[in-house]
Amino acid sequence: MGLTDFITDVWETFSHPSPDAEAPPQGGTSDDSPASGTDEESDEEAEVNKADAKKTDDDSDEQGYKPSDDGEEEEEEEEEEEEEELVDPKETFEKECESSAQCAPAKHHYDECVERVTGQIENEGKAKEDCVEEFFHLAHCATQCAAPKLFAALK
Repeated sequence: MGLTDFITDVWETFSHPSPDAEAPPQGGTSDDSPASGTDEESDEEAEVNKADAKKTDDDSDEQGYKPSDDGEEEEEEEEEEEEEELVDPKETFEKECESSAQCAPAKHHYDECVERVTGQIENEGKAKEDCVEEFFHLAHCATQCAAPKLFAALK
């Protein structure tokens, strides 16, 4: 978008006021009721609100959730909950690889960094460093180790 397009867009935005800004209120106005936006309630509104309150207290035909006594819905929910959650094999393989001999050096560096940072937080209230680089080295190692196992399991 060039400078000319930008100026054209700005000109069109500000030269033509939005039709919503000047639209007259719909539905007309009434001198009998209080102005909109006030907390006052007219007599008619008060009567209608009282009738509605009584209706919701007395009526059982109200729409919405009603608990059932037959228990069919509960059985369906229990069946859904009983279904086993599928475990992502990638996560499983990566956890195994993090503790394997292949990723032991990266895990060792990460654990040392975590101990250092934790000590700094306890002693000084804040840490001078973070362990992001060590974490990414460990994650990369675990991913590289897990990839062949994952593709073998998926075939």
